[in-house]
Amino acid sequence: MTKILRFLDIFFAATGLMIGLPLLLILTIIGYWDTGSPLFLQERVGYRGQPFVLVKFRTMKLDTAWVASHLADSSSITKFGLFLRRTKLDELPQLWNVLKGDMSLVGPRPCLFTQHELIKERSERGVYNVRPGITGLAQINDIDMSTPQLLAETDQKMLSAMAVPTYFRYLVLTVMGRGSGDRVRQ
Repeated sequence: MTKILRFLDIFFAATGLMIGLPLLLILTIIGYWDTGSPLFLQERVGYRGQPFVLVKFRTMKLDTAWVASHLADSSSITKFGLFLRRTKLDELPQLWNVLKGDMSLVGPRPCLFTQHELIKERSERGVYNVRPGITGLAQINDIDMSTPQLLAETDQKMLSAMAVPTYFRYLVLTVMGRGSGDRVRQ
């Protein structure tokens, strides 16, 4: 099953990057005008607890502290960044992470190495035995990293029931707009 899901990841990520190239270029140019640095690169906890560099479109001002989204202040989000977050287009560059093998389309959202409680909860539940994902059960149910135990339990539940139909279900629900993305403190 793992090989089938990895094949689907590669197929959809490559297809998405090829088809989405014009949109990626447009968003990059607008992002450059918005902040001067359209891409956001950040080290995250990946497969088997190993670090990898997550790529996203920048949605916050350059001087924003590097903290989990739920700890960031909403005044840090640019107007263009708000649009990217609401449409989930800020996640589009992560297709590169999927293609490289750092991530899957479906899996637990990768956290920061400073989120010790979440790392502990996920480690106890074997969540790091899979690649982190762009979307999953927690994301479509608006569960974010501000509730580490609930998030880890939800990740574990998703992984125990993962199959090709559930993979597609999470993707379709995400594309249809289910879930609100990363929350930011108001």
